[in-house]
Amino acid sequence: MHARCRPLCGLIAVAALGVSAAAPALARETVAFAGARAGTIVVKTHERRLYFVVSEGRAIRYTVGVGRLSKQWSGETSISGKYIKPAWSPPREVKRDKPSLPNLIPGGSPKNPMGAAAMTLSGGEYAIHGTNVPGSIGGFVSYGCIRMYNADILDLYGRVSVGTPVVVTR
Repeated sequence: MHARCRPLCGLIAVAALGVSAAAPALARETVAFAGARAGTIVVKTHERRLYFVVSEGRAIRYTVGVGRLSKQWSGETSISGKYIKPAWSPPREVKRDKPSLPNLIPGGSPKNPMGAAAMTLSGGEYAIHGTNVPGSIGGFVSYGCIRMYNADILDLYGRVSVGTPVVVTR
């Protein structure tokens, strides 16, 4: 993983079950895709797209929100944890920029930036997660995490397991 990675988006695992998908999956479609093995997640930051390779030459493409220009990173990692409705604790950098944030936002809260689910990336620095701000999808908006519509993160969550390879390119 890139050396500039910051502490994870503050995930604290809270295994609450029973998530409803409030936002429609507006961005999900199956497309032709080459260059990665089946079972790999590929994030193309410049496209603001995440691809889950389902077979040779085919992937499910999702529109995502990615890191702001100064927060982008690239590298290879893997899914290290999967959480439904995780609680969130803002990392130091986020808390410095937004000191009024509480130290902990419970899972399931509409103010929780993790949304319906989150999958941590190895190294504990970033996550692929849902969002309760669907208007941020498709933008350069995060501190380095990959944001998805809640319906889309739940779809991807059901397709992958801990250990799934993740490749992030700029």
